[in-house]
This record gives sequence, C-alpha cells and structure tokens, in this order.
Amino acid sequence: MLTLAVAAIVLATTVAAAGFPPDVVRALETSSYLYIATRRADGSRSSVVPVWFSWDGEALTFTTAPGSHKARRIGKGSPLLVWVGSESGPHFEARAELLRDPDLAARMGEAYSRKYWIAWLGFFRPRADRVQAGKTIIVRIRPPA
Repeated sequence: MLTLAVAAIVLATTVAAAGFPPDVVRALETSSYLYIATRRADGSRSSVVPVWFSWDGEALTFTTAPGSHKARRIGKGSPLLVWVGSESGPHFEARAELLRDPDLAARMGEAYSRKYWIAWLGFFRPRADRVQAGKTIIVRIRPPA
C-alpha cells in the first residue's frame, strides 16, 4: 500500500509539472482517444472527432492532414477543445500549434506502436517521411494556461 501512496505523490508532482488538471492526467494514462473540436469562424463549435494521440508528460500530440478543417482552424488561432477518453471525459480548452518535425513524427510513431496494436504492425502511425512530404502535420497541445 505504501508503494501506491508513493506512486500517487509522484503522479501529483508530475501533474503539477505537466500543468494538466489531475483528472485529465489520470485519463491520459489509460485512454486511447482524445475527442477534439475547434471553433469555426462564426464561433460555433465544430463536430467532435476522435483522434489517436501520444503524450510525453508535457504535451499531447496527434497528426492530421494539413488541409483538414481542424488544421486550418488551428492555423488561424482557433482554440482546441479536448475531451480525454470519451466525449463525456475530462475536458479542457487549450491552444495548439502545428509542427512539421520529422523527428517528432518518428518518436510519435514509436509511442503509437507501444500504445496501439495496429500501429505496432506499421499501420496508422505517424511517419517522418509523410511529414517531410507535407502529407501529414503534427498538432501539439500544451497544458492550458
């Protein structure tokens, strides 16, 4: 039991360092999906869509097509609305940034392979060559300010 208490303290410290609320961090540890939405130009919320993601303890990342509605809206400054695990899971709103970093894509691919069985087979995982070719863009979400 003492080990569990120590783990809880370490987790609480990580939470404070990561900047995400405790309920979000707990959900990130076990969830396979983020459910995300953006704000349209008229201020209305877009449809909520599930995405696979990786989390390194400091930021969340996922990939999308550069021409997708979400990428275009993020590029124009739309906040990202995020639910963890389900559409009724822990929620937060944050700014996201678009990255074209092949090295990050390779690290994400490795993380996806550990997390998603089909990515381990080589499918549906971020790839450096797709980022270099401009076919994929990385979305990075940092903790809400």
